[in-house]
Amino acid sequence: MSVVEQFLLGSGRFSTVEGARAAIHVGLVNNMPDADLRATELQFARLLKDAAGPLDVRLRLFSLRSIPRSEDARARMAGFYDDAAFLQAANIDALIVTGAQAGAEELREEPYWAELAHLVDWAEIGTISTLFSSLAAHAAVLHLDGIAQRKLTRKLAGVYESSRVEDDPLFFNAASTVPMPHSRRNDIAERDLAAKGYRVLARLGNDQVDIFTREPAGHSRFVFLQGHPEYDPATLGRDYLRDMARFLGGETSERPAVPEHYFDRATENRLSELVAKGETSLSRYQEVVLGALPRQIWRPNTVRLIGNWLMLVAAAKARRAASKAVPTRRRAS
Repeated sequence: MSVVEQFLLGSGRFSTVEGARAAIHVGLVNNMPDADLRATELQFARLLKDAAGPLDVRLRLFSLRSIPRSEDARARMAGFYDDAAFLQAANIDALIVTGAQAGAEELREEPYWAELAHLVDWAEIGTISTLFSSLAAHAAVLHLDGIAQRKLTRKLAGVYESSRVEDDPLFFNAASTVPMPHSRRNDIAERDLAAKGYRVLARLGNDQVDIFTREPAGHSRFVFLQGHPEYDPATLGRDYLRDMARFLGGETSERPAVPEHYFDRATENRLSELVAKGETSLSRYQEVVLGALPRQIWRPNTVRLIGNWLMLVAAAKARRAASKAVPTRRRAS
């Protein structure tokens, strides 16, 4: 069936002021590595489905040709993904751009850099709004304004309180402080963003930026997320096991920390005991993590955030349609 099971078997409806149904076309540029490709599709599709409310949201998948892929992955994507080079002709209203697997020391050295930079330039004038997630947010601000990410001393992984800094329609009907999952090794300094005119909307308790925006007059509204509101309940656990596998396999010298504020206390204690004993069997960590039942406490806020984003896109699209539909006065004969 697909595109993500025909967008999870249908969505809601939205009517313009004239009463005609107006679909909101959302493109997802999925840059995640092969192992996370399918999970990311499902996460964003389910999130859009749950957040759509009365809107008729249509989802379309895109990919960058320069993202390294296995033959199996490319075969699975065939027929379901369109080349991002065709976005300009796709009549997309809004865009979501995911992060990618980092391989080079500098973002500009990544094999997909030129293609992603071109995508950012097009999105500025070709969309009503674009949402950049995680590493895609870092790449976008580097390309747009030369703002470089800074490496953290330790990976930030867990669920953290994100507090509103400024009021914004994205936060309509939302609490001032909400949980937000993060899994990243880099950060963007708030002072660098402020110097270039970005608006910081929310930050974490450790003073790191969570959500920020950029919207020059006449251009698309860019929304940047350093976190991963799309994550399902098990994603942080899978990330932890993947990092642990790399550590135990000798690919890295950094033993991953247990994701913060994510597992229940009993699970945290069991994992800490394995670490303290110097356990080297990945299966022991898998047994604990896969047996845990972490709560997805961030989901209601995420649905509200994306729902507000979709409503803003729908309202802007309706305004554009109404302005074009205004008839010109006939000259008096």
